[in-house]
Amino acid sequence: MGLTLTEKILRAHLVDGEPVKGQEIGIRIDQTLTQDATGTMAYLEFEAIGVPRVRTERSVAYIDHNTLQNGFMNMDDHRFIGSVAKKHGIWFSRPGNGICHQVHLERFGIPGKTLIGSDSHTPTGGGIGMIAIGAGGLDVAVAMGGGAYYITYPQVVKVELTGKLSPWVAAKDVILEVLRRMSVKGGVGKVIEYVGEGVKTLSVPERATITNMGAELGATTSIFPSDEVTKSFLEAQGRGEVWSEQKADDDAVYDETIQIDLSALVPQAACPHSPDNVKTVAEIEAEHGGKLKIDQVCIGSCTNSSLLDMMKVAHILKGKTVHPDVQLSIAPGSKQVLNMMADMGLLSVMIDAGARILESACGPCIGMGQSPNSGGISLRTFNRNFLGRSGTKDGQIYLVSPELAAVSAITGFLTDPRELGDMPAFVLPDKFTVHDNMIVPPADEADMDSVEVLRGPNIKSYPETAPLEASITAPVSLKVEDNITTDHIMPAGAKILPLRSNIPEISKHCFTVCDEAFPERAKSLGKSIIVGGSNYGQGSSREHAALAPLYLGIKAVLVKSFARIHRANLINAGILPLTFVNEADYDTISQGDTLELADVRAKIEVGETQLTIVNKTTGKEIPVLCELTGRTKDIILAGGLLDYTREALK
Repeated sequence: MGLTLTEKILRAHLVDGEPVKGQEIGIRIDQTLTQDATGTMAYLEFEAIGVPRVRTERSVAYIDHNTLQNGFMNMDDHRFIGSVAKKHGIWFSRPGNGICHQVHLERFGIPGKTLIGSDSHTPTGGGIGMIAIGAGGLDVAVAMGGGAYYITYPQVVKVELTGKLSPWVAAKDVILEVLRRMSVKGGVGKVIEYVGEGVKTLSVPERATITNMGAELGATTSIFPSDEVTKSFLEAQGRGEVWSEQKADDDAVYDETIQIDLSALVPQAACPHSPDNVKTVAEIEAEHGGKLKIDQVCIGSCTNSSLLDMMKVAHILKGKTVHPDVQLSIAPGSKQVLNMMADMGLLSVMIDAGARILESACGPCIGMGQSPNSGGISLRTFNRNFLGRSGTKDGQIYLVSPELAAVSAITGFLTDPRELGDMPAFVLPDKFTVHDNMIVPPADEADMDSVEVLRGPNIKSYPETAPLEASITAPVSLKVEDNITTDHIMPAGAKILPLRSNIPEISKHCFTVCDEAFPERAKSLGKSIIVGGSNYGQGSSREHAALAPLYLGIKAVLVKSFARIHRANLINAGILPLTFVNEADYDTISQGDTLELADVRAKIEVGETQLTIVNKTTGKEIPVLCELTGRTKDIILAGGLLDYTREALK
């Protein structure tokens, strides 16, 4: 029986466990990446582990999130990350060099390698045949120290692509179709592997768009084969020597199959407020009784900011003017893309049309500027449209392709780009402009001790942790519904992102999207429990959504189901992850009830997975699951991954 590409790479990197679906395995990590919103904490954690120099083949620190330098805090973080990188063997991509996933694809990614990054869209690397996985910062810190990264050995879903995309139908429409079919929960515990004749018709930037937004499926990662298309892309980047063919065996066996005829796809959009609320342009027009008037268009993000995307946008905008009722902003994904846009004349076309050109960074995707007007309808080429993520609480965000976004910016309405008529052939250059002067190499080992780590006053230490208590009795400080995202738990945006290195301060914003009184209430209670619905913690990999609750005294989170990365982050923080045996019991708990987990430490020590919570307020006994493996059990008992790792390295 043949192997999938996913299984081949995972087995080649297996260092712990057996390759049995549903069981935990540890894999060797070849590369890591961080970005600045998560990087400061990741490097504080790396320092706390005590390993002097990274043990990966390549680790890269990117500055792309906190680039709106309002006050001293962001630049202090950048200086800290740059100095830590220089001292500990990490390459440093300076502010302005671009978005981590775009730059890593261009300059560092290698087919067949493993990559974890402290950003949930790290699966972008799957576009060139990597196993690239989003993770919490502490997991990245451990990997940099030479430790294994642990995941559940996944099921593998085959997405078989046939045909070829019709003119003005985009790679974005492919992943929107997958989301429409699978939902934001459909990929949990799975890797999405793209195969079939249709793969050959997609460029690397198009493949990367698809794997990038596969994060919204809840999947472990997504991956394309590495083939002649991949080879041409890497050769054009001056990195042809790192190419290798990576593909599944002809007789590979998959757990599930989805078939997509690329030629049958039409332009689509993810409607407010979820990436899987996908409808065709025609369906949206039918709902609104005609064309949907828009207020804003934002083009960019790690999903759609490649040179290929920009070539298409410039073609559509050429000789036109942005509609007077629409604001258009464009953010190229990297310095390389921006340079080439300037050289090719694309930049002047966009400026002439009235576009606002933003720096090569994440920007509005994470709420850093360009928030829409109140109730405004904004078309964005981004990957998430969660309520309030744009920075406007009642903003109506639609996720679309660059082609749809550009033509809509001209017409002032959500517009099917096929109305443009014939589409020219957009061909990537045989050679990209390579100028890596904004990537700083680390100091040599002989010089690393002389490097001073620069710490600003906003940089605070990791929250205090403690071994799991013998018993837990605590009130419910918050009860929330289904599909709570990490943006609900720990919001982003221009006001809050600069606090990512200061857990005491950022914790004041924890869950304020749901309940403004929560931080003060949780702090005053001393210790408490959160109760939630299904798919709790979907979205970003930000471990701050676990660290802020840890600081506020959260001892356990009891939900119907967890998103993968957030559950791992809770365990890493030493917070007990519990799920209802009977989901109906969710309705029997109210905010303010006192819950008791008697003898919880002893029960977890002996491997019990079904525990009993007693609602001391109502007297009801509630069975719950605490499914921990030997390793995650030991992490929880120790009080978190940092304590566990320090102990293991002694």
